[in-house]
Amino acid sequence: MRLRTPLVALSSVGLLALAACGGSGGGSAPSAETPSNFNPGATGNGKDANAKGPVTIPGAQKGGTVTVLTLTGLTTTMDPSEIYYTDTSSIFSGLIGRSLTQYRYDPKTKNMILVPDLATDLGHSNDTYTKWTFTIRDGVKWGENGQPVTAKDVAWGMTRCMDAATFPTGACQYYSNVYYKGGSSYKGPYTEHQKPGTIFKAIKVDGNKITITMAKPFPDMPYWMTFPANGPVPTDPKVSDPKTYKKHPWSTGPYMIDKFNQSKELVLKRNPYWDAKTDPARTQYPDGYDFQLQTPSEKIDQILLADTGDGQTTLTYDDLLAPDYQQMKQKAPDRLTLGGSPCTYYWGPDNRKITDKRVREALSWAYPYKNAILAAGLIPGVNAIPSTNLMPPGVPGRTEYNVTGREGFDSDPAKAKALLKQANALGYEIKFLFRTDDPISVKGKDAIVRGLTEAGFKATPVPTTTANYVAARDNVNEDINVRSAGWCSDWPSGSTWLPPVLGSTNPNKSKSFGANYSAFGNKAADAQMDAIQKMPLEDQAAAWNNLDKKIMTKYFPLFTTYYTGIAQAHGSRIMGDNDDNTVGMPTWKDMWVKQ
Repeated sequence: MRLRTPLVALSSVGLLALAACGGSGGGSAPSAETPSNFNPGATGNGKDANAKGPVTIPGAQKGGTVTVLTLTGLTTTMDPSEIYYTDTSSIFSGLIGRSLTQYRYDPKTKNMILVPDLATDLGHSNDTYTKWTFTIRDGVKWGENGQPVTAKDVAWGMTRCMDAATFPTGACQYYSNVYYKGGSSYKGPYTEHQKPGTIFKAIKVDGNKITITMAKPFPDMPYWMTFPANGPVPTDPKVSDPKTYKKHPWSTGPYMIDKFNQSKELVLKRNPYWDAKTDPARTQYPDGYDFQLQTPSEKIDQILLADTGDGQTTLTYDDLLAPDYQQMKQKAPDRLTLGGSPCTYYWGPDNRKITDKRVREALSWAYPYKNAILAAGLIPGVNAIPSTNLMPPGVPGRTEYNVTGREGFDSDPAKAKALLKQANALGYEIKFLFRTDDPISVKGKDAIVRGLTEAGFKATPVPTTTANYVAARDNVNEDINVRSAGWCSDWPSGSTWLPPVLGSTNPNKSKSFGANYSAFGNKAADAQMDAIQKMPLEDQAAAWNNLDKKIMTKYFPLFTTYYTGIAQAHGSRIMGDNDDNTVGMPTWKDMWVKQ
């Protein structure tokens, strides 16, 4: 799962089976406020196994430094084995490091497509998708010493990230343990005190080929290979020591780290050994990048609105504040970067406690969508998009459904109250968390209390702090009965939605929700999720969508509040700043500075 803030991180924990993608994702009806150039995207649905470098952009010029301003970005390390949030993942993959596969922006469709990276193609599997082979291309060199990158370097990087004790928040714990043969019993080279550089037995290197043996079918392997964890790390233990490597991972991309102070600054300079002929997606037009962190949002917006001096070569991947977005929309709409990202926010009634479906449906009518969104500083129709399905626009096989008939961000207190009367539940108490030290959370709490009270509920906000919020939300015994959550897919497949969000996790026994914050558990639904994995690949996408609709229609375990979008901006001399809708970040690989 990919999300952009420290409160909701990129996490694969809780995923079950994964399916390959086909077809095109259905759209969601735009709000009247949605800009005409908004594109929800297909979140990496397309593929081009034959893509080759070099990439050239007509009219692009070399030179200049791109300044990137952000308030809360880059708070985590840059070690590819533990990269966890979308900003570090996007910046590392776009500019610094390479993995076996990658995404490339298609200006015609305004979507991301899957292409090779260090591998010569998108990999080859056996008929059961339990063995995958990738061939490592020639000519890729380390930026720090100019030496060739080998298949063994890649295999070591893939092995190293499996050490859960050393990299507990990394992206590969779930995939390696569940899918790699012998993965569930593998402790990792640092934990088991093996010789550093030892390669996990499920990964074999033969010359320039890497073969991975799986414990179960994994047809989505080419998508998983885009993650930084599936790229090279030097086998020299002095270089790849986790204590120091996180501050300066070696470069294989067009740029390398000059300075990195976590939460303060990141300065990138050209990698002199990067060869454009080996790279099917990246370019190297700017001289470098200067990421300036902890910059107040108001200051960022004013610099970009003024568009003078260095502001002309500046961009942000933070969303503009709502009033500043309106100004930019009027003043310079061509400097707005708008689009979708593969994320859904939702309210999850605890199905162990709120057992009556009518009460859960009443909540969906009572929730003050628009007021809560405005209180959060979001822009309706731009970075908060009306939602219907659990799966957002762009997921293959998705066709829109509407279980309740509610439109857009509409609420209906009268309809909610009627449902509560039917359930003999007027005055039903709803307990939900809010953060007392976060003014936005307090405003949202106030809006929700007003909405629920008007609809016939008793609203009881439960105070916590930002520091304690995640622990309280994740506590299966916390005295609340609704949880606010969000989920973003790791890649475009219904399999990255239903199993993690709606698959049974048995929190009373396991003491964990996983990502199933509604505590929904249904054996028949679980069985259908397992069955979909065994279908022909061309049938799986539609089957996930049908199951999504079936569960929501029959059980209504949760209700979505909005899909995410972005409202970012750049200076007038920044070119190629588009929406990477696989993560809602800039398309670093296409960027250049107008001289």
